[in-house]
Amino acid sequence: MIRRLLPAAVLPLLAIACGGGTPPADTTPSPSATTASATPPATAPMASATAPATAEAPKPEAPKEPTPPTPALVWKDMATPESVLYDEKNDRYLVSNINGKPLEADNNGFISELSPDGKVTKLKFIEGGQNKVTLNAPKGTAIVKGVLYVADIDHVRLFDAKTGAPKGDVEVKGATFLNDLTASPDGKVYVTDSGMKQGEKDFEPTGTDAVYLIEKGKATALASSKDLNRPNGILWTKAGLLVNTFGAKEIYRLNEKYDATKAKDPKVALKFDVTEVAPALDGLVSTGDALLTSSWGTKTIYKGKLGGSFEAILVNVKAPADIGYDTKRKRVLVPRFLDNQVDAYDLK
Repeated sequence: MIRRLLPAAVLPLLAIACGGGTPPADTTPSPSATTASATPPATAPMASATAPATAEAPKPEAPKEPTPPTPALVWKDMATPESVLYDEKNDRYLVSNINGKPLEADNNGFISELSPDGKVTKLKFIEGGQNKVTLNAPKGTAIVKGVLYVADIDHVRLFDAKTGAPKGDVEVKGATFLNDLTASPDGKVYVTDSGMKQGEKDFEPTGTDAVYLIEKGKATALASSKDLNRPNGILWTKAGLLVNTFGAKEIYRLNEKYDATKAKDPKVALKFDVTEVAPALDGLVSTGDALLTSSWGTKTIYKGKLGGSFEAILVNVKAPADIGYDTKRKRVLVPRFLDNQVDAYDLK
């Protein structure tokens, strides 16, 4: 569990639609109403006209949200932070900052470098518009063989992980909302397209939901279907690719034998080991023996296993985006998308 945490709880869906149920009306008759409806015995004295009225039963109070847990560390001065990656080799945290709207090609996004002791060592380690860098709305990140991969709307940008120098990009044709990245030990990179666009009030589906493989400078669709339910977080494991969804409550394992070219074939299984967790899921990481996932819908970080149950370990954390995990310190790293900060919580 997490130090200084409240008991596990699943909160109402507030990040997507604020509101709550109205407490039920008190249907228990008051003592005065019961007495008035009954005929008093003949010997009973008449009630005094000046007798005080019987007090009504108090109505139940609406449940209060628990107090947010206190993080072990907080890094301020972020700008719409979307993702945190723990760089184990260099013992640092890399934070992607959208610095504006998630789908705006404004070339002002940046990557921050944080130290595990709570310092912002380089606020703009990599900065769009500087040093020949193009970076619009950076989201998920992954490091493979010294190269930092960054999801950026419809491109995957490549940078030298040590110096931050640009090393090219890969266009993902047809993508509308590239979101999270993961990498396998053999150097393959996988990226999700959440299939969304900005509507008048909220995000709307585009139907481009997909998971792509980035290899040898090219993007290939591994899976493409609306049934992916706006795939968001993605995680490579020895058991296969795990994906969570922003459009449903699911975490599932992508079928390795699925062929995107046969997407219309009903006999082709797209996903399996589907586990229901919570609405509007975002980050997905492994602690080694369990999974951690964040939910905008319930403002909660959950811990559990695919095919099993998930428990809330961090509650009332507003807009927890693509979380990271510090394997050295057993620490979950939470980018607070709407609060422009990153929080760290130590696990036991």
